[in-house]
Amino acid sequence: MGIKNYLIEGVSGTGKTTVCNELQRRGYHAIHGDRELAYQGDPETGAETTGAKHEHHIWHVDKVKALVTNQENVVTFFCGGSRNFTKFIDLFDGVFVLEVDLDTLNRRLDERPKNEWGGKKTERELIARLHQTKEDIPKNGIIIDANESVEHVVNKIIRQSS
Repeated sequence: MGIKNYLIEGVSGTGKTTVCNELQRRGYHAIHGDRELAYQGDPETGAETTGAKHEHHIWHVDKVKALVTNQENVVTFFCGGSRNFTKFIDLFDGVFVLEVDLDTLNRRLDERPKNEWGGKKTERELIARLHQTKEDIPKNGIIIDANESVEHVVNKIIRQSS
């Protein structure tokens, strides 16, 4: 939904939602992809699936395309994680990947309610593995050290997207 469109990715607990909230607070057009675009589906075909699985957490590609082509805003930030990002990543002017150290990740996950993603032991084990392997995040994104305050992280993103 912008003349320039950026994806903000990273494993669970790196701060995507917090960054999106801060961007919105500052008046930027920012979309919570995990809330507004996500559903459970096959990452290759997009066909809806039943049950909740990490590997089936995908975004509606048609909705992403429609938002990117709408140029009402100077810049739009799409924040969140999706297992089918390869289907739309080429639409973005840039990709930011939030990274934190393992201690910060664990502290943030400790602060989450048990009913949120990352609240269960099996989910945390998966997140820790994904943090180490970086297997389901974009490979060529601009790495943003998200260990610092959200204000500092957002300042870095804004500087690099202008």
